[in-house]
Amino acid sequence: MKTRKRQGFIFTKYEAPEQSPFEKLFEIFKELITHTSGDFNEAIDWLRELDTEYQLTDDEYTIDDFIEDLKRKGFIQEEIDPENGDGGQGEGKFSITAKTEQLIRKHALDQIFGKLKKSTSGNHRTKHSGRGDEHTGDFRAYQFGDALERISMTESMKNAQINNGLDHFSLNESDLIVEETHYKAQMSTVLMIDISHSMILYGEDRITPAKKVAMALAELITTRYPKDTLDIIVFGNDAWPISIKDLPYLKVGPYHTNTVAGLQLAMDILRRKRNANKQIFMITDGKPSCIRQSNGDYYMNSVGLDTYIVDKCYSMARQARKLNIPITTFMIAQDPYLMQFIRHFTEANKGKAFFTGLQGLGEMIFEDYEANRKKRIR
Repeated sequence: MKTRKRQGFIFTKYEAPEQSPFEKLFEIFKELITHTSGDFNEAIDWLRELDTEYQLTDDEYTIDDFIEDLKRKGFIQEEIDPENGDGGQGEGKFSITAKTEQLIRKHALDQIFGKLKKSTSGNHRTKHSGRGDEHTGDFRAYQFGDALERISMTESMKNAQINNGLDHFSLNESDLIVEETHYKAQMSTVLMIDISHSMILYGEDRITPAKKVAMALAELITTRYPKDTLDIIVFGNDAWPISIKDLPYLKVGPYHTNTVAGLQLAMDILRRKRNANKQIFMITDGKPSCIRQSNGDYYMNSVGLDTYIVDKCYSMARQARKLNIPITTFMIAQDPYLMQFIRHFTEANKGKAFFTGLQGLGEMIFEDYEANRKKRIR
């Protein structure tokens, strides 16, 4: 008599993968350097405080050893600040290297989009079928001009057998079956980040999550969609572009919110792009409170929603719509009157809006970027 082996689950105590002292500290360091906007000394001060409280190191491996390893591995470099004085040798100051900047972006990508699998295609699928280069699983009859490599031999042979029988087998043009494919689209995206003072007000750090999302999106596009373009701009009293390598150092300033200036710059950038598919992503937490007038003066009003400023925002939304540039707003404030403003703004542009806190912001941006279609997030 045969005995059956029992099948089931065996539960064991979780054991974290072995990490060296450097690797353990480096994971914490990558978080701290992002929160301190690339300030190495401040990040190390925080690390020393954490070490005092949680005993992260021991006598065999100290924070000073960790700093030496960072130098040896090329993650930081020493800069000399000249001083007026005898000898003129100055005082050494450490800063992170380009290697660390790229690693921080990858760290943000792993945190936010860590469950994603690499795509071999590296482009966006459109809703239009035809002679493209991505298989859909659907079939149709052969048409003159279809590429020969698109002919499905299995389906065509089956069709020929049905039409002509096995005894007098022949394969005619009318038997040929072609597999549908999707055209792939290139996308030009401008990401607008609000750096007005309200992004750190009320005891909530809103700029760091926004910065992490920008770094993750930049790393995603450069590695997974290299044919796409991503431009990043920040807006406060004015708007200006920043490079991807500047993201870890991004800080909030004592600014009002000039949404119009940000939109103007974003559209100027996209006008120069040759891609047919263009879009603007805007991360903001507050109302527009500033505008620069034709004479160069700033008109500012932080009380409520100023009709003059708001109407300018609506006008920019309609202008973007005429240029076929949808605007997706990620609103990280929950004030009802601000949400109403964003609804009207979105209606003027025929774009999309997501009303969210900081939790899940990255996933929402990815889903909208990846799907490139309207989706309601519950």
